[in-house]
Amino acid sequence: MELILASTSPYRRQLLQRLAIPFRCESPDTDEAPLPGESPAALACRLATAKAASVAARFPEALVLGSDQVASIDDNCIGKPGNHENAVIQLRASSGRRVSFFTGLTLLSHSRGLKLEIMEPFTVEFRSLNETEIESYLQREQPYDCAGSFKCEGLGISLFERMSGDDPTSLEGLPLIATSKLLRTAGLACP
Repeated sequence: MELILASTSPYRRQLLQRLAIPFRCESPDTDEAPLPGESPAALACRLATAKAASVAARFPEALVLGSDQVASIDDNCIGKPGNHENAVIQLRASSGRRVSFFTGLTLLSHSRGLKLEIMEPFTVEFRSLNETEIESYLQREQPYDCAGSFKCEGLGISLFERMSGDDPTSLEGLPLIATSKLLRTAGLACP
């Protein structure tokens, strides 16, 4: 059975490649706006399912994996900064604080009547950051397409006091432990 990743994210593609299972990527057509009163965890789950469903509608015979990550401070969603100025604002807001990340995963197959879902929480406690550290970090890594304005797989790890959760790859956008579990449940062997 063909596996499709419902994502155009190069980060998710690189992560899924680590599992050594053949797959291809397709772009989902999904409105990512939160619903009124929707919690960050519920938003991540809903968007993961919407992304998988969007692609599964076009490829009903495939197994389609959808994923979405939502970052929040005090239950207020923070997204991808998009530019330097917004990244400075996000890192200032994160300094000395706990940031929660919720990664939703959905594996769908219309032909098999399969729908599996997991939500993977993860928290990061930032150390207190000064303006020089924020500027230096952003100039070096430019994480403007990353929720929370950091890349934990790079220099961004130096911004933290501690991390809490079951799967550190969830911070990169695709929790591989949970993904492996879903794929095994669906009958795809993960080495």
